[in-house]
Amino acid sequence: MEGCKLLVLVLLFLQQIYVTTSRPGYGSDFTIDSTCGYESCNPVKEGMINVHIVPHTHDDVGWLKTVDQYFYGDHNDIQTAGVQYILDSVIPELQKDPTRRFIYVEVAFFARWWREQDDSMRHVVKGLVNEGRLEFILGGWCMNDEASTHYNAIIDQHALGLEFLRTNFGECGRPRIAWQIDPFGHSREQASLFAQMGYDGLYFGRLDYADKNRRLNHTTMEMIWRGSPKNIGEMADLFTGALYSGYGPPGGFCYDASCSDSPVMDDERLHDYNVPDRVAAFLKAVHDQAQHYQTDHIIMTMGSDFQYSNANTWFKNLDKLLKYVNKQQTSNNSNVNVLYSTPSCYTYQLNKADKTWTTKEDDFFPYGDNPHAYWTGYFTSRAALKNYVRRTNNFLQVVKQMDALAQLEDTDNSTYNIEILKEALGVAQHHDAVSGTEKQAVANDYAERLAIGVNECQKVVNDAYGKLLPMGTVKPPGQGFCTLLNISLCPATESEKEFQVLVYNPIGRSVTYSIRLPVVGSSYNVTGPRGEAIVSEVYAISEDTFRIPERKGAAATNELVFHVTLPALGFNTYFVSLNSGAVSQVPPRRSFTTGADATIGNQYISLTFDGASGQLKSMRNLQKNLDISLTQSLMFYPGYAGNNSGDMNQASGAYIFRPNATSPTNIISGVQLSSSSYIREGRLVQEVYQQFAPWATQVIRVYENEQYAEFQWTVGPIPLDDKIGKEVITRYTTNLASQGRFFTDANGREVLERQRNHRDTWDLNVTEPVSQNYYPVNSRIYLQDTSRNLQFTVLNDRSEGGSSVGDGSLELMLHRRLVKDDSRGVGEPLNETGSDGKGLIVRGYNYVFLDTIADSARLHRDLGERLFMAPALSFTNVQMKYADWSKNFRTNWSGLKRELPANVHLLTLEQYAGSGPAPSTMQPYLLRLEHFYEKEEDAVLSSPVTVSLKDLFVPFDIEAVTELTLGSNLPLSQLNRLQWKTADSGHTDTTLRFKPMSHTQQAAAALDITLNPMEIRTFQVKLAQH
Repeated sequence: MEGCKLLVLVLLFLQQIYVTTSRPGYGSDFTIDSTCGYESCNPVKEGMINVHIVPHTHDDVGWLKTVDQYFYGDHNDIQTAGVQYILDSVIPELQKDPTRRFIYVEVAFFARWWREQDDSMRHVVKGLVNEGRLEFILGGWCMNDEASTHYNAIIDQHALGLEFLRTNFGECGRPRIAWQIDPFGHSREQASLFAQMGYDGLYFGRLDYADKNRRLNHTTMEMIWRGSPKNIGEMADLFTGALYSGYGPPGGFCYDASCSDSPVMDDERLHDYNVPDRVAAFLKAVHDQAQHYQTDHIIMTMGSDFQYSNANTWFKNLDKLLKYVNKQQTSNNSNVNVLYSTPSCYTYQLNKADKTWTTKEDDFFPYGDNPHAYWTGYFTSRAALKNYVRRTNNFLQVVKQMDALAQLEDTDNSTYNIEILKEALGVAQHHDAVSGTEKQAVANDYAERLAIGVNECQKVVNDAYGKLLPMGTVKPPGQGFCTLLNISLCPATESEKEFQVLVYNPIGRSVTYSIRLPVVGSSYNVTGPRGEAIVSEVYAISEDTFRIPERKGAAATNELVFHVTLPALGFNTYFVSLNSGAVSQVPPRRSFTTGADATIGNQYISLTFDGASGQLKSMRNLQKNLDISLTQSLMFYPGYAGNNSGDMNQASGAYIFRPNATSPTNIISGVQLSSSSYIREGRLVQEVYQQFAPWATQVIRVYENEQYAEFQWTVGPIPLDDKIGKEVITRYTTNLASQGRFFTDANGREVLERQRNHRDTWDLNVTEPVSQNYYPVNSRIYLQDTSRNLQFTVLNDRSEGGSSVGDGSLELMLHRRLVKDDSRGVGEPLNETGSDGKGLIVRGYNYVFLDTIADSARLHRDLGERLFMAPALSFTNVQMKYADWSKNFRTNWSGLKRELPANVHLLTLEQYAGSGPAPSTMQPYLLRLEHFYEKEEDAVLSSPVTVSLKDLFVPFDIEAVTELTLGSNLPLSQLNRLQWKTADSGHTDTTLRFKPMSHTQQAAAALDITLNPMEIRTFQVKLAQH
């Protein structure tokens, strides 16, 4: 009898599962009878113009208000927006009608809302997702900027959002379409990354006004974008569409509570009955749009910024619009069919149309919305924040690696700590964050979030060293950190006569690096990890450093410099002690001698300065006997202070760079640079200090054994006494015959050739000869002179705008301070101030190479990796000599048994927070390997390379791997991308799958990973049990 009761209970339980998972509007963790993806689309009608109505909201994760204020609806005096109310309102509206659809994009907001929901609401939402009625599009933590973001951070922020969706919604939560509707220009590298993440399409709202006009007239608003035509090929191709109305509804059809358009008033008894008028206006909008697209399907975005907080107003009117427009099919022989849809359903219908599509191989930069408004200022806006985002991303990679190598566990709380920084960095990639186009209060909030995340992750570094350092049972001392070394501020080194420096190298190869530490003494002893004496020198801190107000309270007057060689994916410990009675190590400085040129250099390069003017004069590659004339100056463009009353009165602002002159102004005028310059020559570093003005200075350095020259610039407070905004540049002028060509990187990866005053896809009308030739420079810009086989390369430490406005010259915009808003929504001038209330002082670096064209990639690719994955320093101040320390703690350790090849970058090594996409009984790890050379860049390093994961890592062995998409949310074997026909290659297979191998080959090569140029491969790693 008891058995019968048990059987009945089981049957009732199973019946409840079935009912729960199949009832409209409900769902659960089970996916029985769920239909999502392309199978969930509402039906279309063949032979008609099918209008895909896409209800959506665009929710900036910070812009005019902070991300918190936007979520909660705080400070509506600034902007009426409350994201929580949008989701609260949309869900019940979707439940009312199974044909309704809604898309959501920004996971940073959705995750917050989800965490506040009870089980019953989660149940409802999962049901809507499983039925395709609520669909996630894009799925990143934010909708990232495409100009100022580094590819490493782009991948991480998407992986963060995609992992949330995978964990909570499974396959039905996986986005199929990328949605970049608001960023201000579009990067080819972004398209390549999206394709490798497995997206079937991309849609955006902004493209240059002239490009859009031409595409409308030639019916090419939709295309196949070749994200990596030279390197990755068809796997990086992506169907791409430019939206007709930006990302808003057609004119007259905004039904949000914040809009003033007429609702559909359909009671014929009332005086304001307007159905015929609304239907006629809508049909006109449909036909106006349809003539510019090449299929019987068009997409209409119904929504905009922070809309749908009262979703009923939208859906009630859209329901009526659909009803009365579709009624025209029978009453008036209309050929228009309107349906609720999503970008993925729209894309699916375009794919089924079996059309042949045009292709595009360049990018969508720069973006101009009228002849005098080019959005190239934001490439540089908020230069300090751009650098902070880059450096913080660097630290996050270090932390994830150390967490994995130390195999920290849940009890260490590292997953929680890392998540805080991941989310802060995810928000910081937003197109109104790292872009520098937010209000000042919001920029402060972004920086504070990063600082909190860094503090949390410093705990992880401490915990990791707690496991990696000890050789026995003695607990190591806690680590201290110095986050302001760039302005020579570090209490750990300034206040102690004896301290230890732990330097972790996140690169999979041994690297050399110059350590610079602020100190108070003038002579120090440095002992290396094997007890060896390390050559060191002490240099006086440059005068420009003392004027930085954020150094208030700093004691250091000197900097200790020494070179280190660090193990692959590991650390060294260095022991520093003050020589109290020793003779000063500080090299003397000398002034320029009138009429006599001065030269600094090493065995690789030399820089010559004019003795009369003090200006840089030439650069020489000593190994290959190459030389060029080279001058360099700090200059500024005066920002146009228009009133924005028309195109001709467009002001320069946070978004838009509009100089009031075609030639920049020299900051130093009428005064010889040599009078305020000096030279300091040491054994490790030779340097020239230059003052162009009290607010614009630089130090040019050549380090021992390095093949580049370093330009450390310090700019600010930019003066506004004359009420003229200033856009400060560094300009390098050479005698290279560059023929209007220059080269810039895309998000730190592939390099694109630029031609001055030219666009590949339309005839450019030159209206702003400077700003419309500016492009984003994320990591490098260079010139080539093919007649002399010379390449002049400049690397930068953060995203900046750059150009070659004249043959032989390169310029990078370093810092901006303006007096006018550019009337693009932010509502305040770009006028940053420092801790003293005066204009913000910003410091940064350029790195300059001269070599042959064939050998230059080896230099800039290697240094580019070393800059964005710089070593992480931490400090202890125990009174302990090397001999005592080394008895208890490791002083030298590498996480690799062998170094990675010179063209392979360990892009990601981390522990999954939970389970991975592939089934696993153990804690899974995530690994990304990248070939970071392009094809034909280098005779050797551009070749394919194979890395064996077998016996590679010291702390653990890898037993097996499962290859994933780049976004790490799906096994690659399960990905099936849509295929498209193109005008130049017939049927194009854009599937990411590799050619299947036999079982024998798979068994032999499972841990041998082959990488082709520019290829990133992503794996879920199973560790061997010990």
